Amino acid sequence: MLGAALTTLERHGDRVNAAHARHLEARRLLLIGQLDAAERALAAPAPPLPPALTAGHEMAVAGLALRRLQTGAARAALVRAGHAARAAGIPALTAEVASLSAGMTAPAARLIARGAARTLVLDDIGDLFASNAVVVDACRHVVRASGIVVALATRPVLFALARALGEAWPADVPRHLLVARAFRGKEADESHRARLRVEIGQLRAALRGLAGVNTTTRGFALVPCGVGDIVVLAPLVEEPHAAVLALLADGEAWSSSALAQASAASPRTVQRALESLAAAGRVQSFGRGRARRWITPPVPGFPTMLLLPGPLPGG
Repeated sequence: MLGAALTTLERHGDRVNAAHARHLEARRLLLIGQLDAAERALAAPAPPLPPALTAGHEMAVAGLALRRLQTGAARAALVRAGHAARAAGIPALTAEVASLSAGMTAPAARLIARGAARTLVLDDIGDLFASNAVVVDACRHVVRASGIVVALATRPVLFALARALGEAWPADVPRHLLVARAFRGKEADESHRARLRVEIGQLRAALRGLAGVNTTTRGFALVPCGVGDIVVLAPLVEEPHAAVLALLADGEAWSSSALAQASAASPRTVQRALESLAAAGRVQSFGRGRARRWITPPVPGFPTMLLLPGPLPGG
């Protein structure tokens, strides 16, 4: 009889360990933007968990909801996580839940509309995506409206043009300014103007159904197909290595290969970014070879959930 009880306890322990491993895997998947896989890992049946593991599970659930801008579900999960953390009596765990909860009301992005900029929290971003506005999303390099998402991450010139036109809306943008933004050209010669006409034509085709691109006397202007405004959603802080800094901002130690996977960049690109940041004293490393890890103190202004890869609502 005692042997049977011990066997039952061992089986329960195995199930708890397996559930904990799935939670850790779910958090890893969240970091690299594989949201559907993370959701499947979190949805797997699990036995009743100790309070500390329950808190970890709920924080992963909250993280998934935050990445999808489901703020109501995220708040509910964080309340459950807070209860579990207090029951566990682990101050560091309670502080982690409080930190994640505070991020719900912290500035997460900038909205540029009609020539003015203001900061948004996550609830504001969710409301923006649910509105009838045409959003030029510089966090994801897409243009979205009414459930339609046009991805321009692999077409940087088109996105640069869309952003420049979106920031100026409802005004137009002169040709020489578009050349400077899209092609980094100081002066618009005939070759630049010819290329601009081609790229504008491609932008018209890409945005068909969302917005038109009208020719004006001095340049071009975006015109929404619906009744909504055209706005630009931009990161709080923009610099060449923002994605790497965003990943390092939580204070965790990262390998360069993990950073490359999470930021959807090549290992060499990430290595160059780390070397540049290290030379500026903004990151530091420890270890050698494959054991080398990179770390930085938390950097205000880098909301990781908007910079990391992975689709937001509608795309």
